[in-house]
Amino acid sequence: MLSDAELDRYARQIILPAFGGAGQAKLKAAHVAVIGAGGIGCPAITYLAAAGVGRLTIIDDDVVELSNLQRQPLFTDADIGAQKAVVAAEAARRINPHVEAIAVAERIDDDNAAALLAGANLILDGCDNFATRLAVNRTAVGLQIPLLSAAIGAFEGQVALYEGWRAGEACYACLVGGDPAQEGVNCAETGVMGALAGMIGTMAALEAVRALTGWGSALTGRLAIVDMLDRRWREVGVPKDPQCPICRP
Repeated sequence: MLSDAELDRYARQIILPAFGGAGQAKLKAAHVAVIGAGGIGCPAITYLAAAGVGRLTIIDDDVVELSNLQRQPLFTDADIGAQKAVVAAEAARRINPHVEAIAVAERIDDDNAAALLAGANLILDGCDNFATRLAVNRTAVGLQIPLLSAAIGAFEGQVALYEGWRAGEACYACLVGGDPAQEGVNCAETGVMGALAGMIGTMAALEAVRALTGWGSALTGRLAIVDMLDRRWREVGVPKDPQCPICRP
């Protein structure tokens, strides 16, 4: 049931015919685990909380640094040195008091991923290294939880939704392989446009809401890519790798 205050708060969403009160109720009942409270996580957390996702588990073992503030607007100078997960959870509760936001200030890995992610309806992964992403993917497939993966670097960003336990559907490892030591995009070395992080994080939040409530066309098995250097958008299919060590039959 939605309270009168919630009906007023979410009125502009509820009025959408493809979403409605049923969609809002699904959001209220949903639990999203957000991996990383950084450039992608900050805008994603902002809009997931504002949209009315009932429970957010925010997992990040990092602390706020001055160099984060250019693209992580949940934080200010006063937060430097504080745990990102804790500050982000406090911000989510300020944005929407109807949201339960839980901070997990530890690194997620193969040893603890199942315990941290069990019970989530969707995982939104915006972390910055392959080892963590592969551990999260492995657990998502094992627990049969949809994995929304988002990444940024320089002027490019990408978002995809994986349900690798399903027949014919790829997992994240089908796209990138299974080597946790492979070289990835390092924003400290390549740089990143701050507003791009907001754009991709917000897009990830939108796709999370879509996946949780069922409106429109799902992104499952599709990789949306944007290159804002020249404002180019494209979307490609991600085929299931029959030799994938994680999701092969």
